[in-house]
Amino acid sequence: MNAPRVLVVDDEENISFLVGSALKVHGYEVCTTDSGLAAVAEAARFEPDVVVLDVMLPDLDGFEVLRRLRAGGCDAPVLFLTARRDTADRVRGLTAGGDDYIVKPFALEEFVARVQVALRRRGAAATTTRYEVADLVLDDDAHRVWRAGGEVHLSATEYKLLRMLISNAGRVITRAQILDHVWQYDFDGESAIIESFISNLRKKVDVAPAGGEPVPKLIHTVR
Repeated sequence: MNAPRVLVVDDEENISFLVGSALKVHGYEVCTTDSGLAAVAEAARFEPDVVVLDVMLPDLDGFEVLRRLRAGGCDAPVLFLTARRDTADRVRGLTAGGDDYIVKPFALEEFVARVQVALRRRGAAATTTRYEVADLVLDDDAHRVWRAGGEVHLSATEYKLLRMLISNAGRVITRAQILDHVWQYDFDGESAIIESFISNLRKKVDVAPAGGEPVPKLIHTVR
């Protein structure tokens, strides 16, 4: 997939996961790291089209990371993502060469929109809307899913859940992360709702089309 690349730099694992998942769902290739020095190294390797950068990192602050990125030849738009609300910090970030300044907490929809704006300014539009894992295909534009060539009919919530899983293929997703991303609120610890949806999804996705050969299981539970 020829997707725009986004480097996410944040030492809060949950923020990195949510931001990364939201970007993947919208068709971006994502690389995450949790320190300033690692961000500089990853930028040289990953060559991002946009950088999402926390200000408060365990080694370098975001302003110094930006300075080093620019010195190293990285000209990608930089969106600061931080809990610092002071006007002075906003001014410092923008005058240092940042392209936007987003204060935590924030809405994921607005965050993704700001990334899209930064990419449009750079001239790189996110066009990837089709995801494939083995013989499972999800087309996000058409909102359709196929397994082994046969179409799979999902409810809106099942589709959103599958889209989250397929965009994080190979990674273990916790119940809390699923609740945050799919439902955007919790059920006071009642995780049975998730197990029910996963069970229904398996019955639709991990089965072969009528008359077809058996298919390998793609959705796994890790205890």
